[in-house]
Amino acid sequence: MIGDFCVDRSRKEALVAELQKTLAETTLLVVTHQSGLTVREVTELRRNMRAEGASFHVTKNRLVKIALKGTKFESLNDAFTGPTAVAVSADPVAAARVACDFAKKNGKLTIVAGALDGKVLDVEGVQALARLPSLDALRGKIVGLLQVPAGKIVGVLSAPAGQLARVFGAYADTAQ
Repeated sequence: MIGDFCVDRSRKEALVAELQKTLAETTLLVVTHQSGLTVREVTELRRNMRAEGASFHVTKNRLVKIALKGTKFESLNDAFTGPTAVAVSADPVAAARVACDFAKKNGKLTIVAGALDGKVLDVEGVQALARLPSLDALRGKIVGLLQVPAGKIVGVLSAPAGQLARVFGAYADTAQ
């Protein structure tokens, strides 16, 4: 995405426009420093990100700073120093979880900062966000909580009918 360092002006403008589009569609942005990651490691990280609905991009700081202007993530401008890369996702947890999990296993990736819908997060904030369940997992829990009472209601409502049927059955047996 933004990894091309020797590109002409029109290509740089296209990269900035592409990044601005990505930022507009993003809920979570995690800024990382990646130093010495091999191609295999970056490929693994990107695969893990895609599996969670997130993406990981090595960035050129000057172009990212231009793209950040006027976006909800503009306050992260100072975080873009050194060998940076960004993890982004529409899910408010996915990019943080994958980046933090990868950083735990591989010391070549460190979390620098993040922002959730424009609210700046420090490293601890990103790590706390990573520990939360995903949006889909939370939805599943809510559905599960809603189904339990519904099942109990069905049981309570069907119990009198079952008891009534047993009484009629017993009465029919005695009448014969």
